[in-house]
Amino acid sequence: MPTESLQITVSDDEAADDGLVGNTMLSVWDIVSVVIYFVLVMGAGLYSMCRPNRGTVTGYFLAGRLMWWLPVGASLFASNIGSEHFIGLAGSGAAAGIGVGAFEFNALVLLQLLGWVFLPVFIASGVNTLPEYTQKRFGGKRIQIYLAVLSLILYIFTKISVNLYSGAIFLQQALKVSNLYLCIIIMLLLTAICTLIGGLTAVIYTDTLQFFVMIGGSLFVVVKGFQEVGGYTELQTKYLVSIPEKMIENSTCGLPRVDSWQMLRNADPTVSDMPWPAFLLGQMPASIWYWCTDQMIVQRALAAKSLSHAQGGTLFAGYTKLLPLFIIVLPGMISRVLFPDEIGCVVPEECYRFCGSYKSCSNSAYPKLVLEYLPTGMRGVMLCVMLSAIMSNLTSIFNSASTLFTMDIWSYFRPRAKGKEQLMVGRIFILILVGISILWIPIIERTQGGQLFVYIQVIAAYLAPPIAAIYSMAIFWKRMTEAGAFWGLMSGFWVGLVRMALDFYYGEPACYEDDNRPTIIANVHYMYFATLLFWLTAILAVIISIITQPPEDWRLIRSTYFTRFNHSERQDDLEMKERLQNELLSASPALSETGEVKTPVRWYHRAYNFLFGFDNSPKAKEQVNAMNAHLVEITNLHQKHWEKIVLNTILVSILILAGVLFTFFSINPFTEEEVHQLQQDKLRELGYANILL
Repeated sequence: MPTESLQITVSDDEAADDGLVGNTMLSVWDIVSVVIYFVLVMGAGLYSMCRPNRGTVTGYFLAGRLMWWLPVGASLFASNIGSEHFIGLAGSGAAAGIGVGAFEFNALVLLQLLGWVFLPVFIASGVNTLPEYTQKRFGGKRIQIYLAVLSLILYIFTKISVNLYSGAIFLQQALKVSNLYLCIIIMLLLTAICTLIGGLTAVIYTDTLQFFVMIGGSLFVVVKGFQEVGGYTELQTKYLVSIPEKMIENSTCGLPRVDSWQMLRNADPTVSDMPWPAFLLGQMPASIWYWCTDQMIVQRALAAKSLSHAQGGTLFAGYTKLLPLFIIVLPGMISRVLFPDEIGCVVPEECYRFCGSYKSCSNSAYPKLVLEYLPTGMRGVMLCVMLSAIMSNLTSIFNSASTLFTMDIWSYFRPRAKGKEQLMVGRIFILILVGISILWIPIIERTQGGQLFVYIQVIAAYLAPPIAAIYSMAIFWKRMTEAGAFWGLMSGFWVGLVRMALDFYYGEPACYEDDNRPTIIANVHYMYFATLLFWLTAILAVIISIITQPPEDWRLIRSTYFTRFNHSERQDDLEMKERLQNELLSASPALSETGEVKTPVRWYHRAYNFLFGFDNSPKAKEQVNAMNAHLVEITNLHQKHWEKIVLNTILVSILILAGVLFTFFSINPFTEEEVHQLQQDKLRELGYANILL
């Protein structure tokens, strides 16, 4: 992935030279598009306020578990695709070709692993959060607290930061606003309002709306881009010769990769940025963490009204993950073809003149394509697309982070907290997250998306494999103990942390610089390292589990894949009953000694209760009773026969499709000799006949 993002502030003179003034200003119709978008988003948020059970813990944090498959699938997609995808994924396509699309196809498969393997266990165990599952599976609190705290740290300092920064890049170029704080604060406040008031219901409904906005707008961009370059076949050839006019003497830096049109590449990490064994064996465990055991993703699937709808959501999201290659990566490559001197720049001074970065301008690929080539009105639509990516990602993070803090950390200190207290704590924590995000803005400015952006790309390889290993073993291996899981996690964490520190300390040299890093850094690709880290964690966990006492039999009930249908009573089932009882108490009307409802509350109390969904009416109690009965039915994992047939048929088709696509896009349509000939001809045309390929 590229190591530099584009500078936030560009002078007017530089912008004029770069073609960003005049024809790129937003018109009245662009502004109208943005206004309509905001009206629709607020409408979706207001609609969510009318949904029942918003004032209960399950209703607020898990949308009452009443969502059908389409909103679940749309939310899974929208929660994943943030503004960093439109900036970073397109930038990677511009810099290195379609290889980065392998991450998207990988998600297509792992979403089904979530739906058919992990999710049935999580639903059957009756948990609200993923760290809570480890407490039910192993007992004790230390693994639960560790995973909750680690997730919150990652949310705050990677996901929120990168999303805000990359979104601000696009907004500043589109709106010509020099105040970074204003752009980011407006985004934060709008997303916080939606999450605070409506909970996960509002998040999923707005995600569904934003899903269609993102897809529709992005499809228009890629169609317009293909019209400009002459189609897919022309793009393949033109991309390989998209060489900037100013090159470094006697250097091949700046030339498109020979394997640009190959997805899974040479196994040798010294010549390949996407070695296929490393991707299949190393990236897979890291991605299992994100797609199968990360709260932000799994929480959307847990909100489904049944296992069948949850699996339908993962299938729908899986098919939509085919799109980013075509609507994000390829437009980035198109942008390099149309702007080879700017997007493909390699001379540091030239890059700085174009985008304020000495290393690369590839991350400006998508914004420049949108602002230069889209007609009046559509630039406003694409601004809405970027806002959708930012908001859907941030609302998902805020909701999931507040869920983790409330259910895993706050409940540790207040185990018998009532539902109303938990809801207010979750909302207050969202405000704290907003405050931390605003305070983080100066750090975002100073990093300019450089090392911070690299960190978000490789963080999974350093910290995720141990988590993926422990969750996988917990679900499939009954003998796994709490001590084995904890010390496996700790060992993997410290090993990964050491490698990450070394990686960032030495840094990756520029193309024209010698690589003097230690061999363990220079020659061991981070995906290969992820493979080693996964198996190191698993082996240590096995050894420690074998030499410690096995877990109690009752802890395995409905907490492993092989016991998910076991309906025997667990010793901790009383805790769930007490939690549901708290829901009833919070919804019970206040009665006098004679059994009549007390004097109605004052108007401002009624307004407060309406705003936050607190309802003490008898009807609310009936709704909570119905919701609790529904929760019991969900944990039984009941599916109709015809549902299983339909879902399993689609599952087989999507897995076959994934295999076909990986194979098709991993076959290079050009031989090495053909690429060298094309590039040599272009170099002669540019006056660089001395550069030998």
